[in-house]
Amino acid sequence: MLYFLISFVSFLILSKSFTNKPLSSGQGGTKIGSTGFWGSLSSWLLSSLRKGSTTNPCSFFRFSLVMSLKNNSSVSKVENEEEEGKVSLLDLPDLPLECILGHLSPSELCSVAAVCTSLRDTSRSDHLWKKHMERKWGKVFGDAAYRQWKCHVASKAREKISNHQNQKGLFAFLHGDFRPLVWMKAKSEKGTRSSNSLPEDSFMALYLSLESGKFWFPAQVYNRENGHAGFMLSCYDAQLCYDSRSDTFLARYSPHGRWTTEENIRWDRLRVPPIASSPHALHISDCLDDLRPGDHIEIQWRRNKEFPYGWWYGVIGHLEQCQGHGNHCRCHNNDMVILEFMQYSAGSRWRQTMIDRKHHIEKGNEIDGFYGGIRKLHNREEITRWKKLWPTKTVVHD
Repeated sequence: MLYFLISFVSFLILSKSFTNKPLSSGQGGTKIGSTGFWGSLSSWLLSSLRKGSTTNPCSFFRFSLVMSLKNNSSVSKVENEEEEGKVSLLDLPDLPLECILGHLSPSELCSVAAVCTSLRDTSRSDHLWKKHMERKWGKVFGDAAYRQWKCHVASKAREKISNHQNQKGLFAFLHGDFRPLVWMKAKSEKGTRSSNSLPEDSFMALYLSLESGKFWFPAQVYNRENGHAGFMLSCYDAQLCYDSRSDTFLARYSPHGRWTTEENIRWDRLRVPPIASSPHALHISDCLDDLRPGDHIEIQWRRNKEFPYGWWYGVIGHLEQCQGHGNHCRCHNNDMVILEFMQYSAGSRWRQTMIDRKHHIEKGNEIDGFYGGIRKLHNREEITRWKKLWPTKTVVHD
């Protein structure tokens, strides 16, 4: 807010150079300057400060437009008025204008972009839309999703080039390869695209594609399939599509052989994949020597070797022969490590498993599934998020 006000004050100071140059309406000596505009702007700004309403940049747009219309109306009543007496929003220096645009919502930026060519280009700039991307999509749209978007854009570009070459070949054939006609058509199409079309690789195009649900992107979903007992406190990779009407997501999971879908997924069940690798790739654990009882972990698990891995939440438990806790515990000196999944009942075969910290790569069989790489959780926010997903009662699942 302070930066916003400083920008306006600087703008008012710079505007004095305009207020000191009155305009002459002809031999009658009537003087029409822009002092009415700047005076009204000052009064409006002070009034807004008192009322605490300067946080709404749209009001400034309305004010500028009204004052511009008033000035134009006054100028039209005076004969031989010079053009430089007119005032518009485009007279603003770049810094105040960008500051105002930076406070607008995505829908408001789209409206401003429809006003004129100059405002369209400014309202589409990447630095404005990147902020909106980070604000709304930053916690679910990660590096893997951005790479998929770049591939999507490149694919569309190749498709357009191919279509253009086919059309050009047909056009040349129909016109006997008459070069002036081909050149005129290409120039016309290039000019139309550059002036009107939104760049495919811009942040605005990405934002609008996500909002409209046209672009599917990779992320991970907690407790897939609406909290099915077989997936409680797990997180699986999926392709996601946004539904702006319900502010939820549609997910497509890819187990071996077929796709499964899930609807109405809330934002709090999504996350950016913590490991930049395929869900079919084994994560090489680098924390095994540091694991101690009470540590929070995620471990890869899959039903069989044809399925992708999911990440499962658990804690490090005490060995059966451990005689004490705290300073008396020596479990961290043992090669064997107990993994506990306390969301399952005490008698369940999913409640515990044991791994060898010195030789662990992938452990399991076709009955109990396969346990893969381990991540030790250091981030308190990650641990808290898992605990918020804890089932209301112990899961009985044998």
